[in-house]
Amino acid sequence: MPKRLAVLVLAIALAALPLATNDYVQYVLNLILVYGLAAVGFNLVLGYLGQLAFANTAFFGIGAYALGILMEAGLSFWAALLPAGLAGALAGLVVGLPALRLKGYYLAIVTLAFGELMRWGYIHMDAYTHGSSGLGVAAPSLGSLPLDSQAQRYYLILAVAALVVWGVFNLLRSRIGRAWVAIRENESAAASLGYWPARYKVAAFVASGFVTGIAGALFAMLIGRIAPDSFGLNQLLLQFAVVMIGGMSSIWGSILGAALLTATPELLRNFPGAEEIIFSLMLMAVLRFMPRGLAGVLAVRLPMLRERLYRS
Repeated sequence: MPKRLAVLVLAIALAALPLATNDYVQYVLNLILVYGLAAVGFNLVLGYLGQLAFANTAFFGIGAYALGILMEAGLSFWAALLPAGLAGALAGLVVGLPALRLKGYYLAIVTLAFGELMRWGYIHMDAYTHGSSGLGVAAPSLGSLPLDSQAQRYYLILAVAALVVWGVFNLLRSRIGRAWVAIRENESAAASLGYWPARYKVAAFVASGFVTGIAGALFAMLIGRIAPDSFGLNQLLLQFAVVMIGGMSSIWGSILGAALLTATPELLRNFPGAEEIIFSLMLMAVLRFMPRGLAGVLAVRLPMLRERLYRS
């Protein structure tokens, strides 16, 4: 199937999805898009740059709270969305600077601590965040039309996510994306080719912060109320599992992982305890039998998709 025809068919299918779903299923689809975008941001640092950094939940929460605080101050959703992404990018810059001197487990510990520090801030900066009681986020509107249905929010989230993912694809094809992969493979060799590792490492964290901050803002809009507990260790484990199960260094893999790990708990909601068991078994099975995740399995089984799954 020609590329343009495939894109057209996919676009029509995505546009028609709300016609075949109820509000609950539509909410799950919306959540898949949000977590897929968050995983794309995580993958920039974890997969493409190859750094063991766990600040993604911090970027996610910062984007969510930035949107909520700005909207509470009187800005519209549309005016607050970009600043929420920029707040995540600024956090990425703050995290990226220590990453120049830290590697491996040391970087992992520092970035984990940053996430917990931000969660402490959400609780204690109650003048802005409303503390443990949480911060309400008003529904967005398009002119005088409130976008309060799940289908309306789906089209909003889909448009924003598609635009951001398109930007990420282009970034990965550029010199910056090639530099990240070169640094991941061999930092010294990358430096000998004219790449400045320090500059590109910081750029990766900034880009990751921006993408994940936008995802966090969309999450806040979708949920309607955010609280510090939404951005703790459980959120980090979920996003890490999405990347690992979907496939590192694969944008499409991030989206596949988000679809699987968001839908599975919903299917098991009537079986108490099964969700945690299945989640753990899936992660162990992937680490043992599918180290490249779902994207890696599809690339082996369907070689014609390999370039698309790992395009950078």
